[in-house]
Amino acid sequence: MAKNLVIVESPAKAKTIEGYLGKDFTVKSSYGHVRDLPKGDKAIDIENGFRPTYEISSDKKDVIKELKKLTKEADIIYLASDDDREGEAISWHLKEALSLNDEKTRRIVFREITKNAIQNAIQNPRGIDIDLVNAQQARRILDRLVGFELSPVLWKKVKRGLSAGRVQSVAVRLVVERERDIEKFEAESSFKITAQFNLDQGKTLYAELGKKFKTEEEAQEFLNKCIGAEFSISNLETKPAKKQPAPPFTTSTLQQEASRKLGYSVSYTMSLAQKLYESGKITYMRTDSVNLSQEAINGAAAEISSSFGNDYVQTRAFKTKSESAQEAHEAIRPTNFGTHSLGGSSAESRLYDLIWKRAIASQMSEARLEKTTASINISTTDEVMVARGEVIKFEGFLKVYLESTDDEDDEEQKSMLPPLTIGQKLELAKMIGKEGFSRPPARYTEASLVKQLEEMGIGRPSTYAPTISTIQKREYVIKESRDGRERNYTELTLEGGSTSKQTKTEITGTEKNKLFPTNIAMIVNDFLVEHFTNVVDYSFTADVEKEFDDIAQGGKSWESMIQSFYGKFHEKVQDTANVQRADISAARELGEDPNTGKNVYVRMGRYGAYAQLGESPENEEDEKPQYASLKKGQFIENITLEEALELFKLPRTVGEFEGKVMVAAIGRFGPYVRHDGKFVSLKKEQDPLTITEDEAIELILAKREADANKFIKVFDEDPDVQVLNGRFGPYIKFGKKNVKIPKDKKPEDLTYEECKELAEKTPEKKGRGRAKKK
Repeated sequence: MAKNLVIVESPAKAKTIEGYLGKDFTVKSSYGHVRDLPKGDKAIDIENGFRPTYEISSDKKDVIKELKKLTKEADIIYLASDDDREGEAISWHLKEALSLNDEKTRRIVFREITKNAIQNAIQNPRGIDIDLVNAQQARRILDRLVGFELSPVLWKKVKRGLSAGRVQSVAVRLVVERERDIEKFEAESSFKITAQFNLDQGKTLYAELGKKFKTEEEAQEFLNKCIGAEFSISNLETKPAKKQPAPPFTTSTLQQEASRKLGYSVSYTMSLAQKLYESGKITYMRTDSVNLSQEAINGAAAEISSSFGNDYVQTRAFKTKSESAQEAHEAIRPTNFGTHSLGGSSAESRLYDLIWKRAIASQMSEARLEKTTASINISTTDEVMVARGEVIKFEGFLKVYLESTDDEDDEEQKSMLPPLTIGQKLELAKMIGKEGFSRPPARYTEASLVKQLEEMGIGRPSTYAPTISTIQKREYVIKESRDGRERNYTELTLEGGSTSKQTKTEITGTEKNKLFPTNIAMIVNDFLVEHFTNVVDYSFTADVEKEFDDIAQGGKSWESMIQSFYGKFHEKVQDTANVQRADISAARELGEDPNTGKNVYVRMGRYGAYAQLGESPENEEDEKPQYASLKKGQFIENITLEEALELFKLPRTVGEFEGKVMVAAIGRFGPYVRHDGKFVSLKKEQDPLTITEDEAIELILAKREADANKFIKVFDEDPDVQVLNGRFGPYIKFGKKNVKIPKDKKPEDLTYEECKELAEKTPEKKGRGRAKKK
């Protein structure tokens, strides 16, 4: 048995580290946290200073048993969980759960998994930092108190199964308020004037007027003035300009850029970054620092010099704006700048490539540009048109990397202007006055919501991804793409000495992977804003984060911090007993159906928001009302009577196929076509109100083909045993159990006995369903 035992959080990390330490060390994984607060109201003793009770998680009992055996045999135990509050707490919980004594226990930390970093950590151990542990405990206890006391209030007053959380409810509030801002927004139109001028040798100069006109009349008047006018270059101004590289990645900026450039979700980015860290390719991926170590700066400079030349080297130190950032930590960077890429086209390789480029660019020379502005006089008016261009004189960091932005209107890189001289006469080819519309605030993407949370000081690097995942899992927010709608605009043209006007069509409001609130999010948000202001207050939530930082630095006791919050909060919970459920149900009466004279309502139901035509029956013999689910993007608070009445046109008979009726409707899982007792989902762009007979038949046939290809083999011995094609390849469905097929067996050759044998060897999956009712 090795003399030294190192305990890390993950098996992947254990494998990498064991390779660096040699035969005197055994490296084992705790598989994350080993203890947590138990479920129920016994977890926190509120009367005695909020003292927590921890218990070993049921899935970690075997892990603890094995680790206990190894700790007894080892001379020294190194606790090597991550270098942050969560990691410090894991080490403390391990020390407590394994009953380790201080004499043989060491805490070691590192922020990259390289031979030097690991050996350096072993040579420089420390004790457990109890202030960091207390900061993590404070977060865990506060979040449990909020969730445990608030969720039952939501169950009683709004709907069973709902949950609330200190950070998640603030994130939901941001999405809800943005949706309402968009709803209230009224687009204003204006006219932008652009011109094309013919130059010698078939070249074209593009220019625009420096201002926009508010009305069509003003734009038309300007174009009329330009009929027969002379155009000439009145001024040419050339200025040098510089472009600086962005700092290396923090957790937040990595999540944003991976979303913009690679299309990765926040949680997927963090999962990939975790693997890159654990395999020793990058430094620790949870950080809010843009700092690089001197060793890293030297390594980057050497790599830039050998790859691009000395002219491209410009080392610089970045300073983090956030007060809470831990500057001793580093930004996310490659552990070895000499590894330009990991090869292959996997998602991990693409993320590594992004991290390498961003970090290396941060130590490269600024780009030097030359920007040229040409002013164009118009003989018939004092207005001046402007043409702009730029040319890159020295690429610098642009040779490697340019940061993306969230701005959908971000201009493309300007090209170089053709040769021009002051006084040069220009021949007008065409002038256009195009109507444009002001844009509403943009809906959040996962990445822009993280950016907003960070800017407001809400949450920390470790909380962004779980927060974004939680609000989607709880179905407060849905991420999806939605088609735009057609909109008419006016275009005025001056060409060949006369003007013309055209009405054209464009698609506006197309959304790609944006976050939309659900009806239940709006109801819950309004209830929390009204009754629990401090829980969803932006500045309060940010202040709580600062208090956690104070605890981590030993400046505040966690018990007093929780006490100052809990008293007022608990009082509010008790006050809500007087709130009537009817006051927050968000049901609305929209008016009367002109055809039947019945009232139309919209309400929240068990499976979502729905419209109701007619009164709810008081007796069994009363006429039952008609119900219809609201469509995507329709909200209880602003749906109109006309929109609701459209919904009652469903279910709708689309036509007949094979002598049986096809019916389109909206169900719990979205719009569908029903035929011969079977249901087929509509495509995203299809509407149950407008789908045609041919389109419905096409869907039914496509579904049949997919189903036919799904079945590889069925067995007479038991129809519940099937060999099927799945998303990830062939598998065996044995009753309710899904069974993997070994690589050495052909799916089509499997016998019933073989399927049975494989199923018996496959362990039962632990249930994730609700607890049974007693």
